[in-house]
Amino acid sequence: MKRRQYFNKNKEVAYVTQTTLSIDDTSNIIKVIKDKYKNVIEPSRGDICYATTNRQNAVKDLTLKCDIIFVVGSENSSNSNRLKEISTRAGCEAILIDEFSDLDLEKIRNVNKIAITAGASAPEDRVQEIALALRDFTGGVINEIGKDEENIVFKMPPELRKERVK
Repeated sequence: MKRRQYFNKNKEVAYVTQTTLSIDDTSNIIKVIKDKYKNVIEPSRGDICYATTNRQNAVKDLTLKCDIIFVVGSENSSNSNRLKEISTRAGCEAILIDEFSDLDLEKIRNVNKIAITAGASAPEDRVQEIALALRDFTGGVINEIGKDEENIVFKMPPELRKERVK
């Protein structure tokens, strides 16, 4: 059966990406598009959200420094699931949790280094609550590493600015 050609390889083709995709997966997809099509129009700037990018890069580093990673976030959070997948692919066990009571404490009795990360939508106070509870349970020390300031400000579109003035 012959494969159907949807786009002419020599015409302009554009792409956009979903913000919660893994950065590595997105890069691979973009490479395939660029290899196949000659005239690819790219977004003017990265369209993967900065919080997603920061967290995914941090998890890659954490997998080299710890025995287990707890990802704070809900099961229906695509962003949190990507963090868990990235850790698992790197060979570090990752467990998705919503709150401290979700933890099987027996699982961490003999663990030396625990990392905590969170999906972009996880409340910071929940992350801190879990970190403090783990510290109290293990008698360990909390070291906050790789904290990127997420202070990007987006300009309000002109149409909305006019509405606000009224």
